[in-house]
Amino acid sequence: MQEKLSSSLEDYLETIYNFIEENKSIRAIDISHALNVSRASVTEALKKLASKNLINYGRYDVISMTEEGKKQAVSVISKHKALHHFFESILGLSPEEASENACRIEHVISENALDRIVAFTEYQTRRSEEIETFKKTYTGK
Repeated sequence: MQEKLSSSLEDYLETIYNFIEENKSIRAIDISHALNVSRASVTEALKKLASKNLINYGRYDVISMTEEGKKQAVSVISKHKALHHFFESILGLSPEEASENACRIEHVISENALDRIVAFTEYQTRRSEEIETFKKTYTGK
């Protein structure tokens, strides 16, 4: 089993995956712009991800993902989506605030806690009247 990636490396992996899904190819400069970080930081992160066999990377080549890299990226993205959905649909946070919080928590939440949040969200979305009452306590609307 792979060792746990840092939240920063997970962000790189997530960015690479999303970019490849949208555009089919990505270079270091694209990541630099997407994450608003220096090219040197990107190069360092890419080398680390390549050393863990999560991406294929050569200095002037297009970056691609290994199957393990895709698997880990999908896991992070799934966590983000589940948390975002919980924050927005259950807690009534704005999409921006839901996304910011999901991004912070996706890196540290246990599978057990995430599974319970997903189950709770699914349960509560079937009880829309109660959700709306709950949201009103925070929004006053």
